Amino acid sequence: MDNLTYYIALLLMVIIGFFVVKKIAGCLLKSIVTIVLIIAMIALWYFFLREGATPPKL
Repeated sequence: MDNLTYYIALLLMVIIGFFVVKKIAGCLLKSIVTIVLIIAMIALWYFFLREGATPPKL
């Protein structure tokens, strides 16, 4: 019966760890996407929208 308690505790730790990692990864992913979008907006402003800017030649 003692081993069953350890298995239940281990199962609970795995489930709780999964949810914690999922929440942290979701928040981290949202932060990375936001930072990338901000950098893209700054690049668009710098290359295309600021006064006197000439578009880069491709």
